[in-house]
Amino acid sequence: MSDSLNASEAPRSRPPASGESVRHVSGVSVRHSRAKGEPRFPDGPSADPAGSHFERRIRSFQPRRSRVTAGQADALQRLWPTWGLDIDGQHTIDLGEMFGNDRPVVLEIGFGMGEATAQMAAADPDTNILAVDVHTPGQGNLLNLAEQQKLSNIRVGNGDAIILLREMLGEDSLDGLRVYFPDPWPKKRHHKRRLIQPEFLDLAATRLRPGALVHCATDWEPYAEQMLDVLTAHPAFENTRTGGGFAARPEFRPLTRFEGQGLEKGHVVNDLLFRRVQHGDRPDRPDQSPTGA
Repeated sequence: MSDSLNASEAPRSRPPASGESVRHVSGVSVRHSRAKGEPRFPDGPSADPAGSHFERRIRSFQPRRSRVTAGQADALQRLWPTWGLDIDGQHTIDLGEMFGNDRPVVLEIGFGMGEATAQMAAADPDTNILAVDVHTPGQGNLLNLAEQQKLSNIRVGNGDAIILLREMLGEDSLDGLRVYFPDPWPKKRHHKRRLIQPEFLDLAATRLRPGALVHCATDWEPYAEQMLDVLTAHPAFENTRTGGGFAARPEFRPLTRFEGQGLEKGHVVNDLLFRRVQHGDRPDRPDQSPTGA
């Protein structure tokens, strides 16, 4: 980063520990302990953007707490006000204003450390990506990648994707939805936490334009089968693969490090590519509320 000392002059540094934050003064990282209740990143993502404004429900994500590196912390502090979005559910987003153009917008739910997201953004600069996750190190890493590669078509969302879809996006505002390697919740008693459920698709269908592509991928075969069943049964979506079934991994989805590790272990990765059909086929189930996140 521009704030760092030359490699020959720079002292060895360690990532900030829990309870510490980092600020940069004249090229030097300065650490201080946070007082109780002090935000971890004063100008960065909120710890709980939606707070208690919305009903408690079963969530499909589990926030992961891991160490934020000094570089990630710096990116969160500097870049969040411009490229970040706290999902508070309190206002409707104008996506054209957010990205500064009227190009198609794809929502990506769960991006990990963001390497694949950055690759897809670089390969397709005419498509905007709103990437949502709750993993703070990943948010900082993706912001870093976007800055380093000058990717102006990425915005990073922090919080619950269901609140984003339900409260903050208008109808027909999205041109695509990507859900890559979501938590499979393998135990049977946890299957209700899986994101791809009929209620979630009901909501997503209202925000996706006709023709929008829904692309899911997982290396957990039982979850892949469930995804295929749920998407096939939903009247708002149709399988792009002639004859149905799983699709081959499209060239635009990079092979991720996580995916490569799974393949080395013998995991089978399945892609699903479904398209939003015309609005005349939209389901009307207003009595059901989404349970995923």
